[in-house]
Amino acid sequence: MFGVGLPEFAVIAFVAVLVFGPDKLPELARQAGQMVRKARTFANAARDELRNELGPDYADLELRDLDPRTIVRKHITEAMQEADRAEATPARRRGLRPLDDGEVPPYDADAT
Repeated sequence: MFGVGLPEFAVIAFVAVLVFGPDKLPELARQAGQMVRKARTFANAARDELRNELGPDYADLELRDLDPRTIVRKHITEAMQEADRAEATPARRRGLRPLDDGEVPPYDADAT
């Protein structure tokens, strides 16, 4: 979690004991726990309110789905999958055909 392993956590705990003292540390830990609990409650309430406002189409909405990185990753993945499907089954567009050997492609001087 947050790139903090056991050795880093031990150093943080040791520094906290030195700075705050062993008698104040349990109270600070309790306050930190309450703060995390309140933040989780606020986030869940915001998610539920957003779900209610958006209606039943968004009943499975999660706040992590609103992360821009997640949205971009999702759209890029979908685009890549569509491209793979298009390559697997070549779709012929209307009016287009492969050129014969030696045939010159059409040129439109007005289009350029």
